Amino acid sequence: QVQLVESGGGLVQAGGSLRLSCAASGRTVSSYGMGWFRQAPGKEREFVAVISWRGTYYTDSVKGRFTISRDNAKNTVYLQMDSLKPEDTAVYYCAADLQNTGAYSAYSYEYWGQGTQVTVSS
Repeated sequence: QVQLVESGGGLVQAGGSLRLSCAASGRTVSSYGMGWFRQAPGKEREFVAVISWRGTYYTDSVKGRFTISRDNAKNTVYLQMDSLKPEDTAVYYCAADLQNTGAYSAYSYEYWGQGTQVTVSS
């Protein structure tokens, strides 16, 4: 199994920045597709970003503001969030796609972190 431990969430003012971390056990993160998803109160969980052998991909609402990256030496995936907006407020989850497909669907991810709260004030 793969264990994912998230950190870095918190409260930030609109326009500010935050970096989320997801440390993975087991196989190196470079061998997985690693995705970030988020879920706001009353809304469904939605795709945010993915890094895989195909490269990176972002949902339109965060494109140009968020950056997903890996540090293979630390076996960790990051989500750098800049120019944060109140609508970015959500619980953010990292997830591992062991087949490394670069999928956007949550159904393609076998393992999930516990989530970390991001709150952006206006």
